Amino acid sequence: MNKHAHIIAEAGVNHNGNMDYAKRLIEIAANCGADSVKFQIINPYGLYLPGDYNYGHYDIKKVIENRFSTVLTDEQYRSLNDFSAEKGIAFSGSIFDEKGLDLLASFNPPYIKIASCDLSNIRLLRQVAERGIKMILSTGMSTLQEIEKSLNVLEKANFNNLVLLHCVSIYPCPVEKTNVAFIKVLQDKFGYEVGFSDHTRTAEAAIAAYAYGARWFEKHFTFDNSLEGFDHKHAQNEEEFTRYISAIRDIEFSLNPASNKITDAEKYTSERARRSLYASRDLPAGHLISDDDVLCVRPSAIMNANEIDTLIGSTVSKDIKQYEAFSHSHIKSHESKNSSDM
Repeated sequence: MNKHAHIIAEAGVNHNGNMDYAKRLIEIAANCGADSVKFQIINPYGLYLPGDYNYGHYDIKKVIENRFSTVLTDEQYRSLNDFSAEKGIAFSGSIFDEKGLDLLASFNPPYIKIASCDLSNIRLLRQVAERGIKMILSTGMSTLQEIEKSLNVLEKANFNNLVLLHCVSIYPCPVEKTNVAFIKVLQDKFGYEVGFSDHTRTAEAAIAAYAYGARWFEKHFTFDNSLEGFDHKHAQNEEEFTRYISAIRDIEFSLNPASNKITDAEKYTSERARRSLYASRDLPAGHLISDDDVLCVRPSAIMNANEIDTLIGSTVSKDIKQYEAFSHSHIKSHESKNSSDM
């Protein structure tokens, strides 16, 4: 399994329609060490039904008004794609209709993100599959049966270049509700790469997700939690996002098996912390060593503590001073004694 986690800095629409804000988000993503920065390319009437209607606890007119306030032009997105390249970070997006898909695909992005709300939008899934670009598919609000149905559609389209992101569509999501163990269920049942769309404000769930096999991480971030918009309040600020990425990188190293279990740092520690065998008193040549003659104490010396059975019952071959470290040259072993008796 690939050890390196791909961390997606989810800028979403936290630019609020302002290009300076958008570029600032790209700079933050690059400086924090994310692998890619992702925006949400939303054409409001490619996502919402026009008109006035019930929309949960939201006023749909205000929702659509907000969405229009964050719309960027195709040329602005091209500029942001170029700016990302200048900053050394990959650029991509979530798309919600074919118009957004056509624009994003023209940038040759490393992936195309499908939000949880569109997991069942099989027409859009087929359109993305036709482009042949890696698909990142979030699974929030979806049952296993719904996920399987959409994957069957993609498999019939001969498309399997995708990553399944475990997602809990709560904003923000309490750590205790993240259900990260479900990542293993997704991996075992479907066999695709897996990841975690993380809506918590901390890194604990992501660390657990990595241990369960997630190698793709998506995290909302902002430079100002007080700004108006759908995602600023639950997004991480720059300092939090930096710590988040650092935590994932640390766990990558921690779970990557080393060829040598004992590091040089551990060897240094063992020199003082491990016990060795020392003479508890002056011992003359010819003395038969008993348990009382041996100290098993720090620091580490010549004979390890686990060699005490070799020492007890052996004969001293030359004088040993009190507190001198025992060595094999000091003793005639049981075998040597037995051989001399033959």
